[in-house]
Amino acid sequence: MKNKKNIIFDLDGVLIDSLTNMRLSWSSANKKFNLNSPFNKYQRHIGKPFEEIMKSLGIDKKKFNLVEREFRSMSKKKLKRIKFYPNVKKILLYLKNKKYFIGILTSKDRIRTKLIVKKLKIKFDIIQCPEKPYKGKPSPDLLKKIIKSKKLKRKECVYIGDTAYDLQMCKKGKIDFLFAKYGYKIGIKNYKNKISKFSDIKKIF
Repeated sequence: MKNKKNIIFDLDGVLIDSLTNMRLSWSSANKKFNLNSPFNKYQRHIGKPFEEIMKSLGIDKKKFNLVEREFRSMSKKKLKRIKFYPNVKKILLYLKNKKYFIGILTSKDRIRTKLIVKKLKIKFDIIQCPEKPYKGKPSPDLLKKIIKSKKLKRKECVYIGDTAYDLQMCKKGKIDFLFAKYGYKIGIKNYKNKISKFSDIKKIF
């Protein structure tokens, strides 16, 4: 990790603990549209774009827009239930001062992402949310977009994530992966390169 200059973060499960917010938001949509899909099923797919989660859960395609609208609306109402992990701002400022490139690549929509990140009052070099025609995780499309648009070298990049979808994206995109073991651990329990808490980043970079 010593040769890394570009650090790209996942949002949910890495910078923020949003599990309660997601549970409340999904439960509201599940009840309103009789989806018969409890949160424990939804949780297995955290990390994918929202539409892909609904496909995986077998939700009627005709309901996609309604369900997503309800989920996002409730999520914004319950934004206070989202918490940054300890020392996130402190460590990000440390990285900025050390002249690292810092970015976010998330499956969360741009509106909610901006509302959340705004609280940090830190300028990221890039914030990449789902964007057409690019495919979401585990596809490397958005990762490649960042690398190309910012003219980054792959060998100098690392992505910090907490799900198997993040790891798969990195493998396909041919960049190194750092596992946030304190996060949601969807589809992955351990990995050779890992941090047990966010502040461990300071020991590595």
